[in-house]
Amino acid sequence: MLLEVCAYSLASCITAARMGAHRVELCAGADVGGTTPKKETIIAALELGIPVFPMVRPRGGDFLYNSNEQAAIQEGVRLCRALGCPGIVAGVQLADGRLDADAMKRIVELSGPMEVTCHKVFDGIPDAAEGLEVLVGAGCTRVLTSGLAATAMDGAGALHALVTQAAGRITVMPGGGVRSSNIHTLAHTTGAVEFHSSAITARSSGTDADPAEIHSLLMALNGVASAREQ
Repeated sequence: MLLEVCAYSLASCITAARMGAHRVELCAGADVGGTTPKKETIIAALELGIPVFPMVRPRGGDFLYNSNEQAAIQEGVRLCRALGCPGIVAGVQLADGRLDADAMKRIVELSGPMEVTCHKVFDGIPDAAEGLEVLVGAGCTRVLTSGLAATAMDGAGALHALVTQAAGRITVMPGGGVRSSNIHTLAHTTGAVEFHSSAITARSSGTDADPAEIHSLLMALNGVASAREQ
């Protein structure tokens, strides 16, 4: 069982690493749902020793990108690869709402050894089952999704269907309102093995992760893992 923390600052990365999270999705632009972080921030996060998957997204808003924005995405992928990141997070959509299969394939090819996670652009597509097959065909490693719902709890049934459909070909990682209060239920309902949370609570400073929440999330996942082994 794996916990990825969505980190909007180096401080959150430090907290995630100190509390034992397994990976961070590093983002800038918390106010627009995440954009590509600065090179210096990526380097500093990598030095912490925790796997860092930077978001590669040139702007907030929709996921329909012109040629200049596509070029910016490709440059971001090259930068992350050059810095030695183990993975990146990206996603491109077509005007009709479907995932851009060609763009996703190009991103995977350009990423080389890095893993590619498709971000929550997935939750804006018209057909989850079709979209999952697009990502499998593109060679993506995982997809971050709330099951096309507002939260992962709301989309738990769809997430279970996606996990079943994936059959180990791609990792389906629930995200969206994942907290220590519901991750146990989500794990049992969906059958997922990786989970994504910002770990932001009322105790947090702005958008920084709450160390106590990360601890509680990890303890809950450890309990699920133990139960699955029995």
